[in-house]
Amino acid sequence: MNLLEKLESGKRLSYEDGVALWELDLFTLGKYANKKRKALYQNKAFFNINRHINPTNICKDICKFCAFSANRKNPNPYTMTHEEILKILDESITHNITEVHIVSAHNQDAGLDWYMGIFRKIKERFPALHVKALTAAEINFLATQYNMSYEQIIEMMIKSGVDSLPGGGAEIFDEKVREYICKGKVSSKQWMEIHDIWHKHGKKSNATMLFGHVEKREHRVDHMIRLRDQQDKSGGFNAFIPLVYQRGNNYLHVEDFLSSVEILKTYAISRLMLDNIPHIKAYWATSTINLALIAQEFGADDLDGTIEKESIQSAAGAKSSGGLQLQTFLDLIQTSGFAPVQRDSLYNEIKTY
Repeated sequence: MNLLEKLESGKRLSYEDGVALWELDLFTLGKYANKKRKALYQNKAFFNINRHINPTNICKDICKFCAFSANRKNPNPYTMTHEEILKILDESITHNITEVHIVSAHNQDAGLDWYMGIFRKIKERFPALHVKALTAAEINFLATQYNMSYEQIIEMMIKSGVDSLPGGGAEIFDEKVREYICKGKVSSKQWMEIHDIWHKHGKKSNATMLFGHVEKREHRVDHMIRLRDQQDKSGGFNAFIPLVYQRGNNYLHVEDFLSSVEILKTYAISRLMLDNIPHIKAYWATSTINLALIAQEFGADDLDGTIEKESIQSAAGAKSSGGLQLQTFLDLIQTSGFAPVQRDSLYNEIKTY
């Protein structure tokens, strides 16, 4: 059976098939990715009303692609107090957010209770708010810092009120590329182990892939295959999020930025390869909102959310620091020909506009 026959029949694609997909033209890829997307979700484009908070940028790790860490290019180190975080949420809750997304750096001075304490305080003040927090990289950092197991850290998180895991820290799973771009950070094996434990607790998480830096197309396909294998085992990934590398203000010095065609091909191939991960998110903070909307025709079905405030991608040049107003978000989706569907963090539909 050749590649096009496999695409027509919906048969699971191999690694070799995934590599061969890149040789297809964009519109052929889009045709098959969109067919799969429509079979799953028709014309729906999912989003949520959320608030991103990045509580500290002081980090022990030195990742070449990072512009957020105060240890490298960012001259303004900060660590928020619990009171500052709660004050932000006091205002955000008036905008009807359903999720707070908390991701930050690996701060050796903040203390374990600083991390866990804020989750407890958020749940005490806003019991209905979904807390998505701590990447696998942060969990690995805390386990190492305090000589604890992943299981112990995860149990503390659950008891403190964390509801789901974001997908950050995955970067690219190929070990040689990983050693070059983020040596010393959580390994690909450890990242997978942490999500496996999380899923065994009956919890959901997301998975990311940072692309467009020094990796090759083959590395992207390998990354997807590893996630698909893990999903076969644990079934806990809600969404796959290809993150477009931001080239500003970091140490990778990538000069040849990805074309829109290459980005859209990556979304489409993600949808075709990941037959067991429900959602493909075009995270507008890294792709731009316009390209994220076009990606909805190339296999993606989700855009993330209103965000309100974003510090990590914008530190590297993304135009996402102020988030998007809800009405603007709705207008953009509708004028792109899709039906905006507000979802919760676990993809239960709240409202169709």
